[in-house]
Amino acid sequence: MDTKKLKVVGWSTGTVGRHVIAGIEAHKDLELVGLWVSNPDKVGKDAGLLAELGRELGVAATNDVSELIALAPDVVIHTAMTDDRMFEAIEDIAVLLEAGINVVSSGPVILCWPWGVLWEDGLSRIEKACAAGGSSLHVNGIDPGFANDVLPLVMTSLSRRIDLVRVSEIADYSTYYQPVVMGDIFGFGKPLDFEAMLWQPGVLSMGWGPVVRQIAAGLDLTLDEPLEEIVDRRPAEVDTSTVSVEIPAGTLGAVRFQVVGKVDGVPRIVLEHITRTHVDQVPEWATPPEGGGCYRVEILGDPQMKVDFTHQGEDGDHNDSGMITTAMRLVNAAPHVVAADTGIVTALDLMGVTGRGVA
Repeated sequence: MDTKKLKVVGWSTGTVGRHVIAGIEAHKDLELVGLWVSNPDKVGKDAGLLAELGRELGVAATNDVSELIALAPDVVIHTAMTDDRMFEAIEDIAVLLEAGINVVSSGPVILCWPWGVLWEDGLSRIEKACAAGGSSLHVNGIDPGFANDVLPLVMTSLSRRIDLVRVSEIADYSTYYQPVVMGDIFGFGKPLDFEAMLWQPGVLSMGWGPVVRQIAAGLDLTLDEPLEEIVDRRPAEVDTSTVSVEIPAGTLGAVRFQVVGKVDGVPRIVLEHITRTHVDQVPEWATPPEGGGCYRVEILGDPQMKVDFTHQGEDGDHNDSGMITTAMRLVNAAPHVVAADTGIVTALDLMGVTGRGVA
């Protein structure tokens, strides 16, 4: 074993987790030493097979956290589903941090920038766990993450005057496989008056408020409280099929939402999502320049700037590459988080993260 490599445990083998395993294998500074799974049927199976790499890696999956802690890894890359179990996920992460293990995670997304968002007990739990273990935590991905924190903040370095920063995800979710997210959290395929989790007052500000607040912190702005939430839900005009849910005509088929940060009543930072379940829906809303999805950064001021960040997997699908970019943001950040000072590490602390090498 190359002793210079950081020892890494992967946490989950889902739509992002399997790409994390592949990413660790491709990273010259990392070595996979353990793997956690929630499904008992996966316990004992090799990580390479669970990640569909077509070969074994010699690392067997387990659902025993104590086994993974005993490996004394440098970092856990945590990608378990957290949208519907935020409290449990925070406790899982805190246990690892208390054991002296650094954690890089895709969620809960509230931890991207928890100050002013996370309830006091939850934030205290994480901060005390970091202090007890001398460990660090970084939560990020692609959205919330690189596309709407690092990318817009780097662009603002070109500005003489900034009037408004708008960061948008514009995407067709028809090939996005997350039944819980699509059906229960967004409410796609359900009546328009169905109050899904996302549309409860304050939930959008918990999920994407950290994006708005982190940009504000990077620009040294003090925002009005509370943040403003704007939601526009539209019905599917025809029966629509996705890989996650069926959407009968008349049920929720598309949604546009915004989380708005204001200064003295004037909008200064806007987080926007335009989410369709078919590319032809609501044509008057913004569309990507190509393919089924993009991230867009617009900075109004002097000069006026706009960047469209498009991505596709090797199969041409943007939802697949969304999982890869999320995974690789975490994998490539891992060495930096291990080297960081104890505590919560934000995107503002890691502006210099890059990939490693070429194929």
